[in-house]
Amino acid sequence: MIIAVDGPTASGKGTISKALAGHFGLPHLDTGLLYRAVGRQVALNGGDADNAADALAACDFPESLLADDVLRSEGSGSLASRASVHPQVRQALFERQRAFAQQAGGAVLDGRDIGTVIVPEADAKLFVTASVQSRAVRRHAEMVGRGESATLEEIEADLARRDARDMNRMDAPLVPAKDAMIFDTTHFDKDEAIAAAIEAVNARLSG
Repeated sequence: MIIAVDGPTASGKGTISKALAGHFGLPHLDTGLLYRAVGRQVALNGGDADNAADALAACDFPESLLADDVLRSEGSGSLASRASVHPQVRQALFERQRAFAQQAGGAVLDGRDIGTVIVPEADAKLFVTASVQSRAVRRHAEMVGRGESATLEEIEADLARRDARDMNRMDAPLVPAKDAMIFDTTHFDKDEAIAAAIEAVNARLSG
């Protein structure tokens, strides 16, 4: 069983994906971490995330980098959004994601092109979204919890820029798969979103 969960930054897709993985007893991959690792490696290399060659070279990052908490920072997220625009980078990480999805028993993957590119054959697909304003509030709370500082206005502007890059890139843009269940979490709290997602996936699997 393969479950694909796509959506923009801070929509709740990561929380929902982890909950689905726990509920159905499946391994989970946050594919965004791979791109964050690339973005971080670009910076460590002294390169430019907007340069395709620099970004591609950073795809050879050490596995240990995935456990670095710095990948959760806003800076790494912004670098990831810039690096992921390059088709060469997306292709370099494609097989890694496919292999995870196709392991025995299945998996849950979340990202921005899971249901459209990585595993279009997924048994259930969710496209998780929310208003930019509500996503900014969530991200601000996360940043405060990590001791980072930024205003709501700055976060909202950054999310809008990321959305524009992700939705308008030529290769694997952020769009719902044609058979994805659209899931708006704007007015849901965490528990409500998880419960509704599990119910939706169960309905799709039983249908």
